[in-house]
Amino acid sequence: MLSRVFGKPKQEANAVTTLDKLNETLEMLEKKEKVLLKKASAEVEKAKEYTKAHNKRAAIQCLKRKKLYEQQVEQLGNFQLRIHDQMIMLEGAKATTETVDALRTGAAAMKAMQKATNIDDVDKTMDEINEQTENMKQIQEALATPLGAAADFDELNLRN
Repeated sequence: MLSRVFGKPKQEANAVTTLDKLNETLEMLEKKEKVLLKKASAEVEKAKEYTKAHNKRAAIQCLKRKKLYEQQVEQLGNFQLRIHDQMIMLEGAKATTETVDALRTGAAAMKAMQKATNIDDVDKTMDEINEQTENMKQIQEALATPLGAAADFDELNLRN
């Protein structure tokens, strides 16, 4: 039990640490993507300059490099998508774990309450309540019984 109690914060810390690492990686990929987009844009500008200078071969080389940069940008986009997917899965797993832990805690509390309430004690208490209720009825009936002249007077006398 103690290992479970002391193990949970470590697991949560691992989840938080992993999420932080995924966020860092995502930021790094976004920075790389920006750099590659700038490089691709620069290659387009170079290609325009070479085209103006009638250097067709150099312009084509620039466009080929631009295409390579764009392929890398696309690959980085796929990596980012995978990292987002992993983050969503991890957050979902963390929520599931927290829910199960909460349910487990609730079940343990309910079990402890149930142990404190023995069925024999409940039966005994219910018998005592029934006995007290019956005693109270008898007391009330005794108090409601007419005394003296009212006791001799019955309904037959009312009809005549």
